[in-house]
Amino acid sequence: MEWLSAENVVAVGTAVLGIAASAGMVWYERRVPRRKRIGYRVQMDNPIGDDVRSGRVNRRLGLFLEAPGMEDATLVLLRIENDGSQGIDRDDYTSPERHGLTAVFADRTIRGVSVTQPTDTDHLMDHFTAERGFGYEGNTLRIPRVPLNRGDHFKLLVLLSGGDVGREIRLIGGIREGEVHPNRSATPDDKPPLFSRASRLITIMLTVCVMTLAGIVVVRDDSPPPVGCEQGRLKLIGSTAFAPVLREVAEEYAQDCAGAAVDVDVHGSTAGIRELAAAGVAAKGKGAPAVVAFSDGPKPGDMPEMRETRVALSVFALVVNDDVGVRNLSTADVRRLYQGRIAGWSELGGRPLPVHLVSRDANSGTRQVFQRRVLGEGEMANSSVDCVGKDYPSAPVTRCELDSTDQVLAEVAELPGAVGYSELNLATRAKGVRVLDLDGSAPSVDAIEHGRSGYPYREIEYAYTYGSPPADSLASSFLTYLTRGNGQSIIRTHGHVPCWTPEGMRLCAT
Repeated sequence: MEWLSAENVVAVGTAVLGIAASAGMVWYERRVPRRKRIGYRVQMDNPIGDDVRSGRVNRRLGLFLEAPGMEDATLVLLRIENDGSQGIDRDDYTSPERHGLTAVFADRTIRGVSVTQPTDTDHLMDHFTAERGFGYEGNTLRIPRVPLNRGDHFKLLVLLSGGDVGREIRLIGGIREGEVHPNRSATPDDKPPLFSRASRLITIMLTVCVMTLAGIVVVRDDSPPPVGCEQGRLKLIGSTAFAPVLREVAEEYAQDCAGAAVDVDVHGSTAGIRELAAAGVAAKGKGAPAVVAFSDGPKPGDMPEMRETRVALSVFALVVNDDVGVRNLSTADVRRLYQGRIAGWSELGGRPLPVHLVSRDANSGTRQVFQRRVLGEGEMANSSVDCVGKDYPSAPVTRCELDSTDQVLAEVAELPGAVGYSELNLATRAKGVRVLDLDGSAPSVDAIEHGRSGYPYREIEYAYTYGSPPADSLASSFLTYLTRGNGQSIIRTHGHVPCWTPEGMRLCAT
Protein backbone atom coordinates (compact mmCIF):
# COMPACT_ATOMS: atom_id res chain seq x y z
CA MET A 1 0.00 0.00 0.00
CA GLU A 2 1.15 3.57 -0.73
CA TRP A 3 1.01 4.70 2.90
CA LEU A 4 3.31 1.85 3.95
CA SER A 5 6.21 3.23 1.92
CA ALA A 6 9.58 3.50 3.63
CA GLU A 7 9.44 7.31 3.58
CA ASN A 8 6.05 7.39 5.32
CA VAL A 9 7.13 4.84 7.93
CA VAL A 10 10.22 6.93 8.74
CA ALA A 11 8.19 10.14 8.83
CA VAL A 12 5.50 8.71 11.13
CA GLY A 13 8.13 7.10 13.34
CA THR A 14 9.99 10.38 13.68
CA ALA A 15 6.78 12.23 14.58
CA VAL A 16 5.89 9.59 17.20
CA LEU A 17 9.41 9.85 18.62
CA GLY A 18 9.01 13.62 18.97
CA ILE A 19 5.68 13.26 20.77
CA ALA A 20 7.04 10.52 23.03
CA ALA A 21 10.08 12.62 23.87
CA SER A 22 7.89 15.56 24.86
CA ALA A 23 5.58 13.41 27.00
CA GLY A 24 8.53 11.61 28.55
CA MET A 25 10.29 14.81 29.55
CA VAL A 26 7.09 16.23 31.08
CA TRP A 27 6.66 13.01 33.08
CA TYR A 28 10.30 13.13 34.14
CA GLU A 29 9.95 16.74 35.21
CA ARG A 30 6.96 15.93 37.42
CA ARG A 31 7.54 12.38 38.67
CA VAL A 32 11.27 11.56 38.59
CA PRO A 33 13.23 11.08 40.70
CA ARG A 34 10.86 9.27 43.03
CA ARG A 35 13.43 9.33 45.86
CA LYS A 36 13.54 11.98 48.55
CA ARG A 37 16.21 14.53 47.89
CA ILE A 38 17.72 17.54 49.60
CA GLY A 39 19.77 19.81 47.42
CA TYR A 40 21.98 22.69 48.43
CA ARG A 41 23.62 25.53 46.57
CA VAL A 42 25.87 28.45 47.42
CA GLN A 43 24.09 31.59 46.27
CA MET A 44 26.63 34.06 47.62
CA ASP A 45 30.25 33.90 48.77
CA ASN A 46 31.51 37.48 49.10
CA PRO A 47 34.47 39.12 50.88
CA ILE A 48 34.03 41.74 53.58
CA GLY A 49 37.61 42.21 54.72
CA ASP A 50 40.65 43.60 52.92
CA ASP A 51 42.75 40.47 53.54
CA VAL A 52 40.47 38.07 51.70
CA ARG A 53 42.12 36.76 48.55
CA SER A 54 39.12 36.94 46.27
CA GLY A 55 40.56 38.90 43.35
CA ARG A 56 37.98 41.67 43.97
CA VAL A 57 38.53 45.04 45.60
CA ASN A 58 36.04 46.02 48.32
CA ARG A 59 35.41 48.99 50.61
CA ARG A 60 33.95 48.89 54.13
CA LEU A 61 32.02 51.34 56.29
CA GLY A 62 30.36 51.19 59.69
CA LEU A 63 30.25 47.88 61.57
CA PHE A 64 32.11 46.01 58.83
CA LEU A 65 35.03 48.35 59.42
CA GLU A 66 34.84 48.79 63.18
CA ALA A 67 34.08 45.30 64.50
CA PRO A 68 37.13 43.21 65.45
CA GLY A 69 38.15 40.30 63.22
CA MET A 70 36.59 41.70 60.07
CA GLU A 71 39.84 42.01 58.09
CA ASP A 72 39.42 38.54 56.62
CA ALA A 73 35.64 38.14 56.96
CA THR A 74 33.36 36.63 54.30
CA LEU A 75 29.60 36.24 53.90
CA VAL A 76 28.08 33.03 52.50
CA LEU A 77 24.42 32.51 51.55
CA LEU A 78 23.56 28.82 51.54
CA ARG A 79 20.21 27.64 50.10
CA ILE A 80 18.86 24.24 51.22
CA GLU A 81 15.85 22.86 49.34
CA ASN A 82 13.68 19.80 48.84
CA ASP A 83 14.09 19.20 45.09
CA GLY A 84 12.73 15.66 45.07
CA SER A 85 9.20 14.44 44.39
CA GLN A 86 8.26 13.60 48.00
CA GLY A 87 8.08 15.47 51.27
CA ILE A 88 10.75 14.97 53.98
CA ASP A 89 9.87 14.43 57.66
CA ARG A 90 12.04 14.77 60.74
CA ASP A 91 12.41 11.00 60.91
CA ASP A 92 13.74 10.82 57.35
CA TYR A 93 17.10 12.26 58.46
CA THR A 94 19.54 9.41 59.22
CA SER A 95 22.05 11.32 61.39
CA PRO A 96 22.65 9.71 64.83
CA GLU A 97 22.86 13.21 66.38
CA ARG A 98 20.01 15.51 67.32
CA HIS A 99 20.61 17.62 64.23
CA GLY A 100 19.97 16.37 60.72
CA LEU A 101 22.63 17.96 58.50
CA THR A 102 26.10 19.43 58.93
CA ALA A 103 27.58 22.24 56.81
CA VAL A 104 31.37 22.39 56.70
CA PHE A 105 33.22 25.54 55.55
CA ALA A 106 36.78 24.51 54.72
CA ASP A 107 39.58 26.69 56.21
CA ARG A 108 37.12 29.23 57.65
CA THR A 109 35.64 29.90 61.08
CA ILE A 110 31.95 30.61 61.65
CA ARG A 111 31.26 33.94 63.41
CA GLY A 112 27.47 34.13 63.08
CA VAL A 113 24.43 32.63 61.34
CA SER A 114 21.05 34.03 60.25
CA VAL A 115 18.17 31.86 59.02
CA THR A 116 15.59 33.05 56.46
CA GLN A 117 12.68 31.27 54.79
CA PRO A 118 9.87 32.15 52.34
CA THR A 119 6.84 33.98 53.80
CA ASP A 120 4.54 30.97 53.36
CA THR A 121 6.83 28.64 55.40
CA ASP A 122 6.99 30.43 58.78
CA HIS A 123 6.59 27.10 60.56
CA LEU A 124 10.14 26.15 59.55
CA MET A 125 11.63 28.73 61.95
CA ASP A 126 10.36 26.79 64.98
CA HIS A 127 12.90 24.05 64.27
CA PHE A 128 15.98 26.29 64.47
CA THR A 129 16.61 26.05 68.23
CA ALA A 130 19.52 24.89 70.33
CA GLU A 131 17.36 22.11 71.78
CA ARG A 132 16.99 20.65 68.30
CA GLY A 133 20.71 20.84 67.57
CA PHE A 134 21.01 24.22 65.86
CA GLY A 135 24.46 25.67 66.49
CA TYR A 136 28.03 26.00 65.24
CA GLU A 137 31.57 25.34 66.31
CA GLY A 138 34.74 26.20 64.39
CA ASN A 139 34.02 25.61 60.71
CA THR A 140 30.99 23.36 61.31
CA LEU A 141 27.35 24.41 61.30
CA ARG A 142 24.74 22.01 62.71
CA ILE A 143 21.37 22.19 60.94
CA PRO A 144 18.25 20.74 62.66
CA ARG A 145 15.96 18.07 61.25
CA VAL A 146 13.74 20.48 59.36
CA PRO A 147 10.69 18.87 57.68
CA LEU A 148 10.39 20.09 54.10
CA ASN A 149 7.48 19.63 51.76
CA ARG A 150 8.24 19.20 48.10
CA GLY A 151 9.69 22.47 46.78
CA ASP A 152 10.26 24.00 50.27
CA HIS A 153 13.56 25.68 51.07
CA PHE A 154 15.34 27.85 53.62
CA LYS A 155 18.50 29.93 53.50
CA LEU A 156 21.42 30.36 55.88
CA LEU A 157 23.43 33.59 55.86
CA VAL A 158 26.77 32.72 57.48
CA LEU A 159 29.46 35.21 58.61
CA LEU A 160 32.93 33.62 58.40
CA SER A 161 36.54 34.63 58.97
CA GLY A 162 40.00 33.21 58.48
CA GLY A 163 39.69 31.97 54.89
CA ASP A 164 39.30 32.92 51.29
CA VAL A 165 36.25 33.23 49.09
CA GLY A 166 35.56 30.13 47.02
CA ARG A 167 36.86 27.56 49.49
CA GLU A 168 34.94 24.28 49.61
CA ILE A 169 31.51 24.23 51.27
CA ARG A 170 29.94 20.81 51.89
CA LEU A 171 26.62 19.67 53.31
CA ILE A 172 26.92 16.32 55.11
CA GLY A 173 24.06 14.07 56.09
CA GLY A 174 21.73 11.35 54.93
CA ILE A 175 18.07 10.94 53.96
CA ARG A 176 16.26 7.63 54.24
CA GLU A 177 15.55 6.32 50.71
CA GLY A 178 17.05 9.49 49.36
CA GLU A 179 20.15 11.62 49.10
CA VAL A 180 21.75 14.97 49.87
CA HIS A 181 23.45 16.49 46.82
CA PRO A 182 24.82 19.83 45.54
CA ASN A 183 22.81 21.75 42.97
CA ARG A 184 24.05 24.22 40.41
CA SER A 185 24.99 27.47 42.08
CA ALA A 186 22.76 30.42 41.22
CA THR A 187 24.27 33.57 42.70
CA PRO A 188 22.58 36.99 42.59
CA ASP A 189 24.95 37.98 39.78
CA ASP A 190 24.19 34.89 37.70
CA LYS A 191 21.77 35.20 34.81
CA PRO A 192 19.21 32.43 35.23
CA PRO A 193 18.81 30.03 32.29
CA LEU A 194 15.99 30.90 29.92
CA PHE A 195 14.78 27.31 29.85
CA SER A 196 15.10 24.41 32.25
CA ARG A 197 17.20 21.41 31.40
CA ALA A 198 14.07 19.41 30.56
CA SER A 199 12.84 22.17 28.27
CA ARG A 200 16.19 22.31 26.50
CA LEU A 201 16.18 18.55 25.99
CA ILE A 202 12.64 18.66 24.60
CA THR A 203 13.60 21.51 22.25
CA ILE A 204 16.67 19.66 21.00
CA MET A 205 14.71 16.45 20.48
CA LEU A 206 11.90 18.19 18.61
CA THR A 207 14.41 20.12 16.49
CA VAL A 208 16.11 16.88 15.49
CA CYS A 209 12.72 15.37 14.63
CA VAL A 210 11.66 18.37 12.54
CA MET A 211 14.99 18.44 10.70
CA THR A 212 14.68 14.73 10.00
CA LEU A 213 11.19 15.21 8.60
CA ALA A 214 12.39 18.17 6.53
CA GLY A 215 15.22 16.05 5.18
CA ILE A 216 12.75 13.37 4.15
CA VAL A 217 10.61 15.93 2.36
CA VAL A 218 13.62 17.41 0.55
CA VAL A 219 15.21 14.13 -0.41
CA ARG A 220 12.01 12.38 -1.45
CA ASP A 221 11.01 13.07 -5.03
CA ASP A 222 7.38 14.18 -4.91
CA SER A 223 7.24 15.36 -8.51
CA PRO A 224 4.39 13.79 -10.47
CA PRO A 225 5.39 11.12 -12.95
CA PRO A 226 5.61 12.17 -16.59
CA VAL A 227 2.39 11.90 -18.56
CA GLY A 228 2.69 9.31 -21.32
CA CYS A 229 6.44 9.16 -21.96
CA GLU A 230 7.30 8.47 -25.58
CA GLN A 231 10.55 7.63 -27.33
CA GLY A 232 12.13 9.20 -30.38
CA ARG A 233 13.55 12.59 -31.36
CA LEU A 234 11.72 15.94 -31.29
CA LYS A 235 12.87 19.35 -32.51
CA LEU A 236 11.80 22.61 -30.83
CA ILE A 237 12.13 25.82 -32.87
CA GLY A 238 10.91 29.41 -32.80
CA SER A 239 11.03 32.01 -30.02
CA THR A 240 14.43 33.00 -28.63
CA ALA A 241 12.68 34.74 -25.72
CA PHE A 242 11.11 31.42 -24.63
CA ALA A 243 14.29 29.42 -25.32
CA PRO A 244 15.48 29.20 -21.66
CA VAL A 245 12.20 27.51 -20.72
CA LEU A 246 12.39 25.10 -23.66
CA ARG A 247 15.97 24.07 -22.92
CA GLU A 248 15.24 23.28 -19.28
CA VAL A 249 11.99 21.43 -19.97
CA ALA A 250 13.66 19.47 -22.79
CA GLU A 251 16.41 18.39 -20.41
CA GLU A 252 13.92 17.38 -17.70
CA TYR A 253 11.78 15.42 -20.15
CA ALA A 254 14.80 13.53 -21.49
CA GLN A 255 15.82 12.64 -17.92
CA ASP A 256 12.32 11.47 -16.96
CA CYS A 257 11.58 9.65 -20.21
CA ALA A 258 14.30 7.24 -21.26
CA GLY A 259 14.72 6.96 -25.00
CA ALA A 260 13.54 10.50 -25.77
CA ALA A 261 15.79 13.17 -27.30
CA VAL A 262 14.53 16.77 -27.51
CA ASP A 263 16.62 19.29 -29.46
CA VAL A 264 16.20 23.07 -29.11
CA ASP A 265 17.18 25.16 -32.14
CA VAL A 266 15.55 28.61 -32.02
CA HIS A 267 15.96 31.52 -34.44
CA GLY A 268 12.87 33.62 -33.85
CA SER A 269 9.11 33.11 -33.81
CA THR A 270 8.44 33.89 -37.49
CA ALA A 271 11.37 31.79 -38.66
CA GLY A 272 10.09 28.92 -36.54
CA ILE A 273 6.57 29.10 -38.01
CA ARG A 274 7.99 29.09 -41.54
CA GLU A 275 10.31 26.19 -40.80
CA LEU A 276 7.42 24.18 -39.34
CA ALA A 277 5.29 24.90 -42.41
CA ALA A 278 8.10 23.75 -44.70
CA ALA A 279 8.60 20.57 -42.66
CA GLY A 280 4.87 19.86 -42.84
CA VAL A 281 4.78 20.23 -46.60
CA ALA A 282 7.83 17.96 -46.96
CA ALA A 283 6.22 15.31 -44.74
CA LYS A 284 2.92 15.20 -46.69
CA GLY A 285 1.60 11.66 -46.59
CA LYS A 286 4.15 10.60 -43.96
CA GLY A 287 2.37 11.95 -40.89
CA ALA A 288 2.98 15.11 -38.84
CA PRO A 289 6.66 16.11 -38.57
CA ALA A 290 8.34 15.75 -35.16
CA VAL A 291 8.69 19.52 -34.87
CA VAL A 292 7.06 22.02 -32.49
CA ALA A 293 7.37 25.76 -33.18
CA PHE A 294 6.99 28.32 -30.38
CA SER A 295 5.81 31.84 -31.13
CA ASP A 296 5.43 35.04 -29.11
CA GLY A 297 1.89 35.64 -30.28
CA PRO A 298 -0.47 34.00 -32.79
CA LYS A 299 0.52 32.63 -36.18
CA PRO A 300 -0.42 34.37 -39.43
CA GLY A 301 -4.03 33.81 -40.41
CA ASP A 302 -3.23 32.06 -43.71
CA MET A 303 -1.91 28.84 -42.13
CA PRO A 304 -4.98 26.78 -41.25
CA GLU A 305 -2.97 23.56 -41.02
CA MET A 306 -1.17 24.83 -37.90
CA ARG A 307 -2.62 23.56 -34.59
CA GLU A 308 -2.03 25.80 -31.59
CA THR A 309 -1.53 25.10 -27.90
CA ARG A 310 -1.52 28.05 -25.53
CA VAL A 311 1.46 27.56 -23.23
CA ALA A 312 2.08 30.66 -21.11
CA LEU A 313 1.58 34.38 -20.74
CA SER A 314 4.91 36.14 -21.29
CA VAL A 315 5.75 39.67 -20.17
CA PHE A 316 8.23 41.81 -22.10
CA ALA A 317 9.99 45.06 -21.30
CA LEU A 318 11.75 48.02 -22.82
CA VAL A 319 15.38 48.27 -21.67
CA VAL A 320 17.84 51.15 -21.84
CA ASN A 321 21.52 51.53 -21.16
CA ASP A 322 22.21 52.38 -17.51
CA ASP A 323 23.61 55.78 -18.49
CA VAL A 324 20.42 57.02 -20.16
CA GLY A 325 18.89 58.30 -16.91
CA VAL A 326 15.25 57.52 -17.77
CA ARG A 327 13.03 55.22 -15.67
CA ASN A 328 9.55 55.65 -17.18
CA LEU A 329 8.20 56.40 -20.64
CA SER A 330 4.69 57.05 -21.85
CA THR A 331 3.39 55.01 -24.76
CA ALA A 332 3.28 58.22 -26.79
CA ASP A 333 6.98 58.88 -26.11
CA VAL A 334 7.89 55.30 -27.10
CA ARG A 335 6.08 55.75 -30.41
CA ARG A 336 7.91 59.03 -31.03
CA LEU A 337 11.22 57.29 -30.26
CA TYR A 338 10.62 54.50 -32.77
CA GLN A 339 9.35 56.95 -35.40
CA GLY A 340 12.73 58.69 -35.24
CA ARG A 341 11.25 61.93 -33.88
CA ILE A 342 13.46 61.99 -30.75
CA ALA A 343 17.19 62.13 -31.40
CA GLY A 344 18.50 62.66 -27.87
CA TRP A 345 17.51 61.43 -24.41
CA SER A 346 17.61 64.93 -22.97
CA GLU A 347 14.30 65.55 -24.78
CA LEU A 348 12.75 62.99 -22.43
CA GLY A 349 14.42 64.20 -19.25
CA GLY A 350 17.46 61.95 -19.58
CA ARG A 351 21.16 62.60 -20.06
CA PRO A 352 22.52 64.29 -23.21
CA LEU A 353 23.10 61.06 -25.16
CA PRO A 354 22.02 60.27 -28.73
CA VAL A 355 19.28 57.67 -29.18
CA HIS A 356 20.32 54.26 -30.58
CA LEU A 357 17.42 51.92 -31.38
CA VAL A 358 18.53 48.29 -30.97
CA SER A 359 15.79 46.13 -32.45
CA ARG A 360 15.17 42.52 -33.42
CA ASP A 361 14.98 41.26 -36.99
CA ALA A 362 11.72 40.59 -38.80
CA ASN A 363 11.63 36.97 -37.58
CA SER A 364 11.28 38.04 -33.96
CA GLY A 365 8.03 37.43 -32.12
CA THR A 366 9.22 39.83 -29.40
CA ARG A 367 9.41 42.56 -32.05
CA GLN A 368 5.97 41.70 -33.44
CA VAL A 369 4.45 41.85 -29.95
CA PHE A 370 6.13 45.22 -29.39
CA GLN A 371 4.76 46.59 -32.64
CA ARG A 372 1.29 45.15 -32.02
CA ARG A 373 0.89 45.91 -28.29
CA VAL A 374 2.89 49.14 -27.84
CA LEU A 375 3.65 50.91 -31.12
CA GLY A 376 0.48 50.07 -33.01
CA GLU A 377 2.56 50.11 -36.19
CA GLY A 378 5.84 48.89 -37.65
CA GLU A 379 9.25 50.27 -36.77
CA MET A 380 11.20 52.69 -38.94
CA ALA A 381 13.74 51.44 -41.47
CA ASN A 382 17.08 50.01 -40.43
CA SER A 383 19.93 52.58 -40.64
CA SER A 384 22.97 50.87 -39.12
CA VAL A 385 24.78 47.55 -39.29
CA ASP A 386 26.93 47.96 -36.17
CA CYS A 387 24.30 49.86 -34.07
CA VAL A 388 26.87 52.61 -33.40
CA GLY A 389 26.96 54.84 -36.50
CA LYS A 390 24.42 55.68 -39.20
CA ASP A 391 24.97 54.05 -42.57
CA TYR A 392 22.62 56.66 -44.05
CA PRO A 393 23.29 60.24 -42.89
CA SER A 394 19.75 61.24 -43.72
CA ALA A 395 18.30 58.79 -41.16
CA PRO A 396 16.85 60.66 -38.16
CA VAL A 397 18.33 58.20 -35.59
CA THR A 398 20.54 55.13 -35.51
CA ARG A 399 18.59 51.86 -35.70
CA CYS A 400 19.97 48.33 -36.03
CA GLU A 401 18.55 44.81 -35.97
CA LEU A 402 19.95 41.76 -34.16
CA ASP A 403 19.11 38.06 -34.27
CA SER A 404 18.32 37.20 -30.63
CA THR A 405 17.22 38.59 -27.28
CA ASP A 406 20.65 37.88 -25.78
CA GLN A 407 22.32 39.95 -28.50
CA VAL A 408 19.95 42.86 -27.91
CA LEU A 409 20.60 42.90 -24.16
CA ALA A 410 24.37 42.69 -24.65
CA GLU A 411 24.37 45.55 -27.17
CA VAL A 412 22.15 47.82 -25.04
CA ALA A 413 24.40 47.23 -22.03
CA GLU A 414 27.52 48.21 -24.01
CA LEU A 415 26.22 51.14 -26.07
CA PRO A 416 25.50 54.47 -24.27
CA GLY A 417 22.11 55.86 -25.29
CA ALA A 418 20.84 52.46 -26.51
CA VAL A 419 17.26 51.27 -26.10
CA GLY A 420 15.82 47.84 -26.94
CA TYR A 421 13.25 45.27 -25.86
CA SER A 422 13.39 41.82 -24.30
CA GLU A 423 11.48 39.12 -22.46
CA LEU A 424 11.18 40.39 -18.86
CA ASN A 425 12.96 37.64 -16.95
CA LEU A 426 16.04 37.85 -19.20
CA ALA A 427 15.99 41.65 -18.95
CA THR A 428 15.91 41.74 -15.14
CA ARG A 429 18.91 39.41 -14.93
CA ALA A 430 21.00 41.32 -17.49
CA LYS A 431 23.74 43.64 -16.23
CA GLY A 432 24.20 47.17 -17.50
CA VAL A 433 20.58 47.75 -18.52
CA ARG A 434 17.54 49.29 -16.82
CA VAL A 435 13.99 48.01 -17.27
CA LEU A 436 11.55 50.84 -18.03
CA ASP A 437 8.00 51.39 -16.76
CA LEU A 438 5.34 52.12 -19.37
CA ASP A 439 2.77 54.80 -18.56
CA GLY A 440 3.75 54.49 -14.91
CA SER A 441 3.16 50.70 -14.77
CA ALA A 442 6.10 48.46 -13.94
CA PRO A 443 6.43 45.19 -15.89
CA SER A 444 5.35 42.88 -13.05
CA VAL A 445 4.25 39.29 -13.66
CA ASP A 446 2.69 39.12 -10.19
CA ALA A 447 0.64 42.30 -10.68
CA ILE A 448 -0.59 41.17 -14.10
CA GLU A 449 -1.42 37.66 -12.85
CA HIS A 450 -3.55 39.02 -10.00
CA GLY A 451 -5.30 41.66 -12.08
CA ARG A 452 -3.59 44.69 -10.55
CA SER A 453 -1.88 46.00 -13.70
CA GLY A 454 -2.82 46.90 -17.23
CA TYR A 455 0.80 46.80 -18.43
CA PRO A 456 0.49 46.44 -22.23
CA TYR A 457 3.72 44.77 -23.39
CA ARG A 458 2.69 41.13 -22.89
CA GLU A 459 1.57 38.26 -25.05
CA ILE A 460 0.56 34.61 -25.04
CA GLU A 461 3.27 32.10 -25.91
CA TYR A 462 1.93 29.57 -28.42
CA ALA A 463 3.16 26.13 -29.39
CA TYR A 464 2.34 25.07 -32.97
CA THR A 465 2.34 21.67 -34.62
CA TYR A 466 1.65 20.86 -38.25
CA GLY A 467 -1.71 19.21 -37.92
CA SER A 468 -2.75 17.40 -34.75
CA PRO A 469 0.00 15.03 -33.60
CA PRO A 470 -1.12 11.50 -32.62
CA ALA A 471 -1.80 10.98 -28.92
CA ASP A 472 1.05 8.46 -28.69
CA SER A 473 3.58 10.75 -30.41
CA LEU A 474 6.57 12.38 -28.74
CA ALA A 475 5.27 15.84 -29.74
CA SER A 476 1.94 15.24 -28.00
CA SER A 477 3.62 13.78 -24.91
CA PHE A 478 6.08 16.68 -24.68
CA LEU A 479 3.36 19.33 -24.99
CA THR A 480 1.35 17.65 -22.23
CA TYR A 481 4.49 17.51 -20.06
CA LEU A 482 5.16 21.21 -20.75
CA THR A 483 1.66 22.58 -20.18
CA ARG A 484 0.15 20.28 -17.53
CA GLY A 485 3.09 18.35 -16.07
CA ASN A 486 6.45 19.28 -14.56
CA GLY A 487 6.91 21.97 -17.19
CA GLN A 488 4.46 24.26 -15.38
CA SER A 489 6.86 24.86 -12.49
CA ILE A 490 9.73 25.52 -14.93
CA ILE A 491 7.58 28.02 -16.85
CA ARG A 492 6.82 29.88 -13.62
CA THR A 493 10.47 29.78 -12.51
CA HIS A 494 11.43 31.65 -15.68
CA GLY A 495 8.92 34.44 -15.01
CA HIS A 496 5.95 33.34 -17.13
CA VAL A 497 2.38 32.46 -16.11
CA PRO A 498 1.42 28.89 -17.15
CA CYS A 499 -1.82 28.92 -19.16
CA TRP A 500 -3.17 25.81 -17.45
CA THR A 501 -3.25 27.29 -13.95
CA PRO A 502 -6.49 28.96 -12.76
CA GLU A 503 -5.01 32.46 -13.14
CA GLY A 504 -3.30 31.55 -16.41
CA MET A 505 -6.48 30.18 -17.95
CA ARG A 506 -8.18 33.54 -17.39
CA LEU A 507 -5.24 35.54 -18.79
CA CYS A 508 -4.59 33.24 -21.74
CA ALA A 509 -8.27 33.22 -22.67
CA THR A 510 -8.14 36.97 -23.30
